[in-house]
Amino acid sequence: MKAFVVDKYKKKGALRLADVPEPELREDDVLVRVHATGVNLLDSKIRDGEFKLILPYRPPFVLGHDVAGSVVRVGSKVRRFKTGDEVYGRPRDHRVGTFAKFIAMNEADVALKPKNLNMEEAASIPLVGLTAWQALVEMGKVKPGQKVFIQAGSGGVGTFAIQLAKHLGAEVATTTSAQNVELVKSIGADVVIDYKTQDFEKLLSGYDLVLNSQDTKTLEKSLHILKPGGQLISISGPPDPEFAKDLRLNLFLKLVMRLLSRGVRAKAKSLGIRYSFLFMRAQGQQLNEITSLIESGIIRPVIDKIFSFEKTADALAYVETGRAKGKVVITVGE
Repeated sequence: MKAFVVDKYKKKGALRLADVPEPELREDDVLVRVHATGVNLLDSKIRDGEFKLILPYRPPFVLGHDVAGSVVRVGSKVRRFKTGDEVYGRPRDHRVGTFAKFIAMNEADVALKPKNLNMEEAASIPLVGLTAWQALVEMGKVKPGQKVFIQAGSGGVGTFAIQLAKHLGAEVATTTSAQNVELVKSIGADVVIDYKTQDFEKLLSGYDLVLNSQDTKTLEKSLHILKPGGQLISISGPPDPEFAKDLRLNLFLKLVMRLLSRGVRAKAKSLGIRYSFLFMRAQGQQLNEITSLIESGIIRPVIDKIFSFEKTADALAYVETGRAKGKVVITVGE
């Protein structure tokens, strides 16, 4: 089958279109014909080698963490899906590879595609939807009336998280550039800060939760807008000891994670704030919950551009510019 592969870890390294074997189908897998796939900054970070210590892939490997498509075959123990089902999902770590014509996924990582979305729209959802769900529902337990600050509101995670936080009853603040103010307001942002001309640290206070997706400087500023007992959840690092424990990393890597996050954990503790690092995981049942919100019109996908399969490298380069509004999607075809 055709797929875009990474031949070696390299910053801004090229993707190569290659013929690779069709994925092996395990007894609890579904084989999905990929109709569309989403592009995420995570893909470029993995290609660049940023996660190779904790999430190693042996080159050549296929990138891609979002898929929408149709089931063409099921393993002997699969009970939830059948051939012909239209599905979407985020394949689990060590089994990614949606920049391809087919992918085999554990059935626990898959959900039926929302009926009111086409394949491209559905492919834009899994990674950002699960990230927002795991941050706001699972870890943050956001309640009505709470104040939530979501950074980079016009990005892929931001556009989904704003809608989810509003559904949960929160008052939502976000940052974006002037040209995207109307976009983030249209999906529910109550307070919008132009990060180019305004300083959120001076304008916000008394927040219950911050979803941090930016650099270390922004993370440390975010601590000061939270009230005592508040929570800072970061999807951009630094990883914490709990993350190392969940991944069952070796003793050396556990020590590295502890040292990397020691500064921010100490500052958070001194302010009475909880700090957590989130590296989202595949979860089909949570996607089922997200499907219900999409089919009821509570959350809608926000897509910036759709690229053809042949332009996969261009799609990844565009995501790396940081200018995308919502998600970037690749149409892989029937």
